[in-house]
Amino acid sequence: MLWPLHTIVNEQDERVNLPGDLAIWFFIAAELLVFATLFLCFALARNDHALLFAQAEKSLQRLPALLETLLLIASSYAVVCAIRALHAGQPRRGSRDFGAALVLGGMFCGLKVLELRRDFALGMSLSHDLFDMFYLSLIVFHFMHVLMGMVMLSVVTLRSRRGAYDARNMSAAESVAAFWHMVDLLWIFLFVLIYVLT
Repeated sequence: MLWPLHTIVNEQDERVNLPGDLAIWFFIAAELLVFATLFLCFALARNDHALLFAQAEKSLQRLPALLETLLLIASSYAVVCAIRALHAGQPRRGSRDFGAALVLGGMFCGLKVLELRRDFALGMSLSHDLFDMFYLSLIVFHFMHVLMGMVMLSVVTLRSRRGAYDARNMSAAESVAAFWHMVDLLWIFLFVLIYVLT
């Protein structure tokens, strides 16, 4: 028997639905492919221009990047709590947890803007050198995804407060949660690739 694309098989050979809408998973897969390509290009460029990348990476601030990582991980946890609350029939708690994720995402954005202001003040630009081009492209591209995720979180926060979701109507909330987890996962890879592997 052919199973629908939005189901997977667990160890007991039972059908398990992926959370959210199938379209969000195609979108996530496409975004992950784009980022994987960019990560690979960054790694290859670093291998070919090791001295340039090593010198440029010394100017990066690792503490703000670590704080940004912790903020996004905490926001993903808040989203998990929100989904659990909605499944348990607690829309106000779900709304509160989505709101917490939104605030944590906003703090991430605030720190990232301060970091980018410092980088630009030091003379970084897309046309300065190869490292700057890759660094700024990856960081800004990810930042745009965070902003998009925050818009989505704002919508589900408001709709949760109005009781729009319950255990039988979770597709939109779970789709937003899946997207936000992708944003978090991508940042962890970025953090390791740019700030740790120097």
